[in-house]
Amino acid sequence: MADGRKRADIRAGVRVKIVLKQDQRTGKLTEGVVQNILTNSPAHPHGIKVRLTDGAVGRVKEIL
Repeated sequence: MADGRKRADIRAGVRVKIVLKQDQRTGKLTEGVVQNILTNSPAHPHGIKVRLTDGAVGRVKEIL
């Protein structure tokens, strides 16, 4: 199971768990489907930033 640090692992339509900006302290994860990828670099140490279909924006912690 990929952890969401590599952009190549993530595509629109994939189910993921993300951490929202306001949940970074608690580490609470939000599950959803990727609408688009917001990080341009091929990798990011804190996870690739994505927008979910419900409009939530956060960094991918887990790819389901």
